[in-house]
Amino acid sequence: MQTVSTNRSYGGTQGVYRHPSAETNTDMAFSVYVPDHREGSKLPVVTYLSGLTCTHANVTEKGEFRSACAEHGLIFVAPDTSPRGADVPGDPANSYDFGLGAGFYVDATEAPFARNYRMWSYVTEELPKLIAEHFPADPQRQSIMGHSMGGHGALTCALRHPDRYRAASAFAPIVAPSQVPWGLKALGGYLGNNSKAWRKHDTVALIEDGAKFREFLVDYGDADQFLTEQLRPELLQAACEKAKIPLTLRRQAGYDHSYYFISTFMGDHLRWHAQRLKA
Repeated sequence: MQTVSTNRSYGGTQGVYRHPSAETNTDMAFSVYVPDHREGSKLPVVTYLSGLTCTHANVTEKGEFRSACAEHGLIFVAPDTSPRGADVPGDPANSYDFGLGAGFYVDATEAPFARNYRMWSYVTEELPKLIAEHFPADPQRQSIMGHSMGGHGALTCALRHPDRYRAASAFAPIVAPSQVPWGLKALGGYLGNNSKAWRKHDTVALIEDGAKFREFLVDYGDADQFLTEQLRPELLQAACEKAKIPLTLRRQAGYDHSYYFISTFMGDHLRWHAQRLKA
């Protein structure tokens, strides 16, 4: 693992790192914030999954999470959203919502994406092991959160690994990708035309098929330009009500899809995670 940069912030260390990934067959970059702590202690970990077109840098530079992480003693991990490199298929100049920057946190099965686009296994298996090996992380105290495409990833990770993650939250998540244009394009392109294979990467479908999680926190803005066509939070609300999964769904007046929205409520989410990550 290569250290790209480190900076002091709020009495902790913000780092950016790079490593060769066995899952994606590329180098992968990610950021980690570690608050100061007693030597030998292990800290709870919050993993943040970013949205379409983003890298680890968007939340690292705009997310305003470090103050809350320092206050609550949380490690904050932010991976990239897709494999990258000259030989990786998927030109964002042609399609911002598919390919580079738009891995959708699935393991692709379709050519030519299957070799590199293994973001599900990367964020749920390879990266957590790397974090546990190189940072003072407590693998028994993990939680996950995300924005938009990353909100989709966070909620599906929680539903498929309910014993691993103690908490899961999202900002403006894509909750039913099988029913919206972004998801139809991505799931079809990465996983093929068998829509039954998509259901394990669809929050609403997972809940309908019996997956459970202890509770969710979700915020969205009523001025979000993607709310009606792509996000559909009412579908998540209906699915959780039917399955009796506690959901705190907050409609935030005047907020859009940007990091101005995310940074405003980041502290609330991290306090909520910290309460559930206590030993």
